[in-house]
Amino acid sequence: MSGGTARPRGGGLLVAGTTSDAGKSVVTAGICRWLARQGVKVAPFKAQNMSLNSFVTREGAEIGRAQAMQAQACRIEPTALMNPVLLKPGGERSSQVVLLGRPVGEMSARGYHGGRQRELLSVVLDALAELRATHDAVICEGAGSPAEINLRRTDIVNMGIARNAKLPVLVVGDIDRGGVFASFFGTVALLSRKDQELVAGFLVNKFRGDVSLLEPGLDMLHGLTGRSTYGVLPFRHGLGIDEEDGMGVPPARTKVRAGGRISLRGTVRESDTAPPVGEDVLRVAVCALPLMSNFTDVDALAAEPGVLVRFVDRPEELADADLVIVPGTRGTVRALEWLRERGLADALRRRAAEGRPVLGICGGFQILGEQIEDEVESRAGRVDGLGLLPVRVRFAREKTLARPVGRALGERAEGYEIHHGVAEVTGGDPFFSDGAGQALDGCRVGAVRGTHWHGSLESDGFRRAYLREVAAAAGRRFVPAPDTCFAALREERLDRLGDLIEQHADTDALRRLIESGAPRGLPFIPPGAPA
Repeated sequence: MSGGTARPRGGGLLVAGTTSDAGKSVVTAGICRWLARQGVKVAPFKAQNMSLNSFVTREGAEIGRAQAMQAQACRIEPTALMNPVLLKPGGERSSQVVLLGRPVGEMSARGYHGGRQRELLSVVLDALAELRATHDAVICEGAGSPAEINLRRTDIVNMGIARNAKLPVLVVGDIDRGGVFASFFGTVALLSRKDQELVAGFLVNKFRGDVSLLEPGLDMLHGLTGRSTYGVLPFRHGLGIDEEDGMGVPPARTKVRAGGRISLRGTVRESDTAPPVGEDVLRVAVCALPLMSNFTDVDALAAEPGVLVRFVDRPEELADADLVIVPGTRGTVRALEWLRERGLADALRRRAAEGRPVLGICGGFQILGEQIEDEVESRAGRVDGLGLLPVRVRFAREKTLARPVGRALGERAEGYEIHHGVAEVTGGDPFFSDGAGQALDGCRVGAVRGTHWHGSLESDGFRRAYLREVAAAAGRRFVPAPDTCFAALREERLDRLGDLIEQHADTDALRRLIESGAPRGLPFIPPGAPA
């Protein structure tokens, strides 16, 4: 690490943002990887995460996928301490509360912010204190904006945790959205004096162009706020890190190029897709279900040369797809109704009758079955599924959280389970089995497969075998690349995040900030101060 060889002991930093999606997760992961490469024992932390993209740790705890990714950036195993409170939206006004990796019930937003949130502060502070006691540094990620003044009284993830844990705060702004100077100034100006004392400075994210043209504005920002800018990170395509937001389809991004063709329809997962090894590309359509969860399951497919992945919501968009995936969802019965209302259910039935591949994952697997009995999630009672797989699902109050390992298509596969539904398979062939051929999970009938295992497509051998099966069923001259290693690709992406920090941030100043703790003596900016 630049600036010396001494390591921070129990140091910390809170990475806040002027808005949601300003780049907090990216910056946190980048700082974590930069520190880890310097030999610093570092851990990530997010007190409260609202996300439908979650992960299961080795001890069977459920946390946000972003924190699992950040733990990988630190080169350590993720634990429940890194995300003590996880909120999993079940609609616009209620969420399942997961505390230290275990669900503890459903709660409305009003009920949560009306009192329960403050009760969780001691749990959050204890988790952070335990991480700081066992690591040289803990890099914390905020949520939304620290200037959400309507929620400040009950805040435990932004300035609330920063003040109680005496953490310095670095505010990240997305300049690609515009108005970044106003956002930086306004964020600080809306904070109370005591909260402002913790804000050390700013970090500009997603800058395009000549940095010298930005520097006069950064100087003026320093003159107005008394706070420095710790770096200007350039805009980079293809970072491909695990995302938090699972409330809907991810926003449209750069189209994925595959074999010289560009998808012009549907929302496409960003990737570095290379031309295909064989003569054809393989097209994958993912049904953009309401309350879609763990859409990162398809990232490993998008990483394959020649595989084009897009999110769709119309039946005609399935016509040219070689594989259709029905992904996980926090609202299985609601998603089933949505598929029927949009005509996608009939399109899926036609595909199955024609012997064209369909894959259901977790909630998608349940939807493909014959019947769902749900008195837990939707309380809809018995509901007919699509009937494509001989499976009956009953929702249990206890959530299954596991890290299974098995075999399919002659290859080893591992994944993770997060579901209330208990599947009774009454026919077909098992999807995943153990080494002795004993069924472990899922079902297959013809070209239709279903499983509760998230993340199984990250197993390289199994993914390639499955893509060969899909290509054969679709009549495509597609050949999976023999050397695509998804784990290595993820490591490469994390290293690129570390490079962003190392090359474009003031690492000496950042290091001092992490070591020294909350700043003192910075000027107070009265609300509404002239710009």
